[in-house]
Amino acid sequence: MSIGPTLRPKLLLKFLTILAHPVSSSFFVFKIWVEERFLRMLPMEPAKKLSFVRCIQDGDLVIVYERYDNMKAVKVCEGSVLENRFGVFKHSDWIGKQFGSKVFSSKGGFVYLLAPTPELWTLVLSHRTQILYIADISFVIMFLEIVPGCVVLESGTGSGSLTTSLARAVAPKGHVYTFDFHEQRAASAREDFEKTGISNMVTVGVRDIQGEGFPDEFSGRADSVFLDLPQPWLAIPSVEKMLKQDGVVCSFSPCIEQVQRSSETLRSKFTDIRTFEILLRTYEVREGKTDGFQVEESCSVGSLPCKRRQLSSEGSNEQETTSAPVVMARPSSEAKGHTGYLTFARLKCLS
Repeated sequence: MSIGPTLRPKLLLKFLTILAHPVSSSFFVFKIWVEERFLRMLPMEPAKKLSFVRCIQDGDLVIVYERYDNMKAVKVCEGSVLENRFGVFKHSDWIGKQFGSKVFSSKGGFVYLLAPTPELWTLVLSHRTQILYIADISFVIMFLEIVPGCVVLESGTGSGSLTTSLARAVAPKGHVYTFDFHEQRAASAREDFEKTGISNMVTVGVRDIQGEGFPDEFSGRADSVFLDLPQPWLAIPSVEKMLKQDGVVCSFSPCIEQVQRSSETLRSKFTDIRTFEILLRTYEVREGKTDGFQVEESCSVGSLPCKRRQLSSEGSNEQETTSAPVVMARPSSEAKGHTGYLTFARLKCLS
């Protein structure tokens, strides 16, 4: 059974060849992974199918990267301009350039033009509701065992952050059916999926899944189901009917009381019930310089390491060592805390 998307044959051959050279393997294996992920995460819509070397065209959606904490989605329109603190950028200068290009303004400032990947789209989309971020999304896709060709049901759609990543995971032959009870929110999500080029893999419906359940047409067809509802236990009987044998369901809940009640409901027809909380801790890696240090006179070349004493006064006659740049890592001061609980369960197989 396939456990996920495989590397393209040429990339796989490169990968196996590089493994024979351990010294250089780390960088090149990472480079191959980036190439393959980039190929797979571009929009799949036939009319606007992208390749690794595809150039930006009039009407394309691009992510304008100013710095790591400042990005925005922009639709390319010949004749339009983008103005920011780095200057004025003409859209006409973007057309014909590859995604990832560095473009300059009239006064010398620059930005990068990036492809609208699910990871970047999550950071720039309009927040109509609270969204799932990369740490939770990656965990959900892994534990729901989503691979190309899967049929996935989702409720509710919200801002479409998770939906965009689900679409890439099931591409090119799978499909995501997502539902939201709010008609305007569903319409906005549908427009976003058109912009990002995944509308051929996502169908948005307006439906109260808590009250009505999923449509009967999906009975026994779903490989996985994702629930983001205030009362997910009300939808679990419907989920049981939708899932294939051995299918997996995930429920995202911000409160532990929701988890407890959902787990009680799951126990009758589901097994392998597990709940996780994903806490992501990021590190800042920067280059800096150490303060002046000196070595004790008793130390000699080839001897064991000895303690170093920092210079304390200008009158000291001991020689100061030259400070050298070092790479320092420390936890980010803005670490994200609790987002929600992820409860997974597997449908019991018929005996």
